[in-house]
Amino acid sequence: MSIYEKTFTVRWADMDPNVHMRHSAYTDYAAQVRLDFLADQGFTMRRFAELRIGPILFREDTRFLKEIGMSETIRVTAELAGLNANGSRWRILHSIYKADGRLAATVTVDGAWLDLQQRKLTVPPAEIVAAFEHISRHETYADIVREKKE
Repeated sequence: MSIYEKTFTVRWADMDPNVHMRHSAYTDYAAQVRLDFLADQGFTMRRFAELRIGPILFREDTRFLKEIGMSETIRVTAELAGLNANGSRWRILHSIYKADGRLAATVTVDGAWLDLQQRKLTVPPAEIVAAFEHISRHETYADIVREKKE
């Protein structure tokens, strides 16, 4: 299975006062790739609204390795780094590469599914869980096991 990826040209709006890509733009590109992946699997924002479910994040960790400048071409990947047994919790690792192939940053997100009516975490329909079969697993992949409260 190939790694899911998209290519972007860094925009003026992505720059900070130091004339390199602002910290939050890295997570914006990662989020776009995640949503593009889901849409490519049939889960557009409209479909999520019909299902009354949506993805939410618990944690977002960005590691900055190389500077990215305006008008650079970047490649952003998405790989599954973890999933629990029922698909209700997931971890996706995004790698952001410069045009020359050097790794510029990683963005790791831990997420779950929210029932949009009850505003509570939920187990997604089987069709959403099946979508994760179409994304490659990162080399650090580990099953997510829920810790029991004592």
